[in-house]
Amino acid sequence: MYLHPLIASVPPAERAALIRNSALHSYRRNEIVLQAETHTDRIYCVATGLLRAVDRDVTTDFIRRGDFFLGPSLGENSYRATSTLVAALPSSVYHLPVAAIRRLCALYPQVTMGLLEIAMKRVGVVRGQLRRISSLSSENLVSRVLHELTQLAPAATGGYDKRITQAVIASYSGLSREVVNKTMRDMESRGLVRRDDQGVHVPPTFASTDFGSLLPQAHELSDELCGWDGENPDMP
Repeated sequence: MYLHPLIASVPPAERAALIRNSALHSYRRNEIVLQAETHTDRIYCVATGLLRAVDRDVTTDFIRRGDFFLGPSLGENSYRATSTLVAALPSSVYHLPVAAIRRLCALYPQVTMGLLEIAMKRVGVVRGQLRRISSLSSENLVSRVLHELTQLAPAATGGYDKRITQAVIASYSGLSREVVNKTMRDMESRGLVRRDDQGVHVPPTFASTDFGSLLPQAHELSDELCGWDGENPDMP
């Protein structure tokens, strides 16, 4: 049985206890994983697929394979969700008990540091996106979001998964659906964006942005902490 590297170094009895109290759930695209204002005693870890955090119809963050969705604090065994968690793509998600994770953090500092590093990198990505929304033109902003999606939701043929809709792109970029549609149609007419049966392809020049220095680091961390091969994930 696969064990998440974040807890691989803790004693077998502790790992077994976490496994007994955890569960793997599957979600369809656009299905709600966790509703805002709901009290939960679980931490959510993406095994496959992609989730998005939504606050008042705005996508504030994406949670991809190997990333955790945590509450605002681990000071209690439960928390009130401040965002709605939605499956941006069909996803498998581990539900881990907060109490068990808190216990591991108290006993094993490496677990605490691993969670902290993941959280800090995600905060950096969110801050970068907010900076772009406030400073870039619509075309530059859309182009950067499209490139980011090639890393968050890569398609088998390259580009990003075409199931990521323009509505999601608009929600994440802070633009209207109409502006995103017009911008992408203009890019297609100029040969900058093309589609095939599985993905939407964008040129490498769309990567000429400061978020390029953030996402690869997060990707490396996810690969280090999460050894899933994308097929038939077992319990953590």
